[in-house]
Amino acid sequence: MVTGLAALALAIQSAPASGQHPPPLLRPHAMTPAADNQESSGPGVPTWLRPVASAVAPGSGQLLAGQDRGAAYIAVEALLAIRFLLFHAEGGREGRRYRDLAFTVARGPFNPTVRDTAFEYFEQLEKFIESGPFDTDPGTAFAPPIDEASYNGSIWALARRTFFPNPDSLPDPDSEEFQRALAFYRTRAVGPNFQWSWRNAGLEQDLFRSTIRQSDEAFRDATQQLGLILANHLLSAVDAFVSGRLSGGQRRVAIGSLLWRDPQGPGIGWAALLRVGF
Repeated sequence: MVTGLAALALAIQSAPASGQHPPPLLRPHAMTPAADNQESSGPGVPTWLRPVASAVAPGSGQLLAGQDRGAAYIAVEALLAIRFLLFHAEGGREGRRYRDLAFTVARGPFNPTVRDTAFEYFEQLEKFIESGPFDTDPGTAFAPPIDEASYNGSIWALARRTFFPNPDSLPDPDSEEFQRALAFYRTRAVGPNFQWSWRNAGLEQDLFRSTIRQSDEAFRDATQQLGLILANHLLSAVDAFVSGRLSGGQRRVAIGSLLWRDPQGPGIGWAALLRVGF
């Protein structure tokens, strides 16, 4: 009779709505009672070493105990590592593409120097068609832009609403309200070295937006692979620990797992099941 049951299920992307999984990519070995009894008299490896080894390198604890299902953990680890590298490389490639578009198209008319900046800057390139000038006064005075359709103009409008008693009425330039609004604008507006404009380049801005999304999605997928890699380490360590603790008696241990691909997307799913019977 089965008296113990533990299950762990993880997925990058949920299974299809029908509730039936596609054909598995990998199905690790499930132990039989005879195999378990044989393992209990296997190589004299300390039981505490098996989970430690599996936590460091999934599958190694099982192989030390003579359990051939350790190869399945190694295969899962290799598959997830490859997927992480592919997604990470794609994210970096798309990141270089949108930075090149920003430099050659949006910033090109302003003769920019090649320099990078914070990601928030590129997010504003998605939202605004142009940065607008930093200072509209050709003389020695300083005058922020008032066109709220531009990024700098929207920042100056936000400063007026935040610090002016009446945003539509400018206070004395020497007043505290005006100086605080000006300081707010200077610290947040885009300076001359990073001005941009997408005017007459709407298609390029659309491509810029889609490239940023592709880069974000690829890096997000890479992060998910890291999560599954950590879960594979944990599952292998738990498997090695439980197997080591139960190897001294006449117990039946069945451990199986399933790795599948969602046919409606690039995600993969992974489920593992541990049954212990006495």
